[in-house]
Amino acid sequence: MRKTVLLMASVLTLGAATAGCGISTSDKSSLTIYTARDKQLAQGVVDAFEKANPDYKGKVRLLTLGAQEALERVTAEKGRPQADIWWGGTRQQFVQAANAGLVSEAPAEVTNSIPAKYRDPQGRWVGEMLLDEVIFYNDKMLKPEQAPKDWDDLIKPEFKNKIIIRDVAASGTMRSIYSAMIARKSKGGDPAAGYDWLRKLDANTKVYAANPTDLYLRIQRQEAPLTVWNLQDAMLQKKKSNAPFSVVSPASGVPQLVDGVAKVAKGPNSKGADAFLKFLLGKDEQKKLAEEWFQIPTVQGASEPSWLAPMKLQEMPVDWDLAASKETDWISHWSAAIKNKG
Repeated sequence: MRKTVLLMASVLTLGAATAGCGISTSDKSSLTIYTARDKQLAQGVVDAFEKANPDYKGKVRLLTLGAQEALERVTAEKGRPQADIWWGGTRQQFVQAANAGLVSEAPAEVTNSIPAKYRDPQGRWVGEMLLDEVIFYNDKMLKPEQAPKDWDDLIKPEFKNKIIIRDVAASGTMRSIYSAMIARKSKGGDPAAGYDWLRKLDANTKVYAANPTDLYLRIQRQEAPLTVWNLQDAMLQKKKSNAPFSVVSPASGVPQLVDGVAKVAKGPNSKGADAFLKFLLGKDEQKKLAEEWFQIPTVQGASEPSWLAPMKLQEMPVDWDLAASKETDWISHWSAAIKNKG
């Protein structure tokens, strides 16, 4: 109940804030985007979109949220949608949103540019990029030979209190990583072995960071050297702030998420949402994002970025259908019965 009240209050705050800055969410000449993307990346795309679409100059509003927060917000606003685009979230989250009628069909030229395995069959969401989940560490605290080589190394005794984890329940990335860890251990759908693995990881975890920025700062301050997170953000931190982060490509493979974008159902500006999706998923923009922002594009014809092959990443087989159907139950159990119990 308290969470619902707070969320509804935040919706009212958004309406007030939007009106205060002169852009009404009901104004069909404006465009509101909820995004889980890096702020600089998202703003760069918006600037380029406005340049290509002068009618929207100064009329695009970005609200940065965690992917799970974005899902909760779009859900709370279903009766009166405030956003036009939800940009950044996992396959599991978008499947849930599509089943709840929260997102609507993208333009055909967008849908047709994405392979079927990376999008909703009805085109209600599309995967913008593939997001590899990796281990990374502070290389001022650990030498390469001291760092873990695979996921199961993380639960070894030598890494006790050397791991910081982004708070799981609020993060689409972490929910997916943990679901992948449970799924790979599950036999016949029984999560017991996966729960046991996460219980051992919890015992080695020093602290749960409130958000990604908190995670990066804690590792840079040398509170602990290790974490699990997505490859793109780790690479961006190295590029933007010269963070001492080194990436491990786990020997057994990396969970590879489909990270997507969707048009909010019955959003205030359907035409503007279509225009943004066409621009974002265009080959030119995707090639730029791949090279400059470490994205792995799904768009057909957008070539693999030059930085990717040297990393020698291998995909971990994950039953994502199982993960999507069980994620809510699995993460709820982790929060109630495993977190901070080690």
